[in-house]
Amino acid sequence: MNIVLCGMMGSGKTTIGIRLAELTGMRWYDTDDLITQKYGRIADIFEFYGEERFRQLETEIVHQVAGSDGCVISTGGGCVLRPENSAAFKEGGGRIVFLKVDIEVLFERTGHTGDERPLLREITFEKMRNLLDYRTPIYESCADYTVDTNGKSIDEVAREIVRVFELPTVGR
Repeated sequence: MNIVLCGMMGSGKTTIGIRLAELTGMRWYDTDDLITQKYGRIADIFEFYGEERFRQLETEIVHQVAGSDGCVISTGGGCVLRPENSAAFKEGGGRIVFLKVDIEVLFERTGHTGDERPLLREITFEKMRNLLDYRTPIYESCADYTVDTNGKSIDEVAREIVRVFELPTVGR
C-alpha cells in the first residue's frame, strides 16, 4: 500500500510525507521533486511550455510512482485535479489522504512564494481563497481520508495517518 498526500500548496505534504516515511520506514517520493530532477525547474516549465505541458509531465511521473508499493508520495497541489492521476494512485494500491488547512494558514505560508510556485505569482488572499474553494471538493472526492491539520504538529498529523491506516512503525 502507498500513502498519497494531496492538498493545497503549503498544506504540509512534503514535510508530513518525510515524517511519515521516517515513522514507517516507507520510501518517500515527491512528485514535484521527481519532475524537477527529470525536466528542470517547475517555474521554467510553466514559463516556456505552459501549465498543460507541466500537467502532462506530472501525469507521467504519477504513473511511474503509482506502481510502486510501500511508499509515501507527496503530490503537487494540482496533481489530483486530473482524475486519471487519482485513479492511477488508487489502481496502484494507494490510499489518498487530503491534508486540509485553513485559508489563513495557507496564505501565511505561501502568499509570498510566487517565484518558486508559478500559480502563486501575484496571488492575493481572495485569489487564494477562490483556488482553495475550487480545489477542496476535488481533494475531498478523491481522498480516502481527510486530516484537518489546523492546530496540529507535523508529528501529530503523521501519527494520525499511521493510526488510521494501521501502518507499522519503525520507531523514532
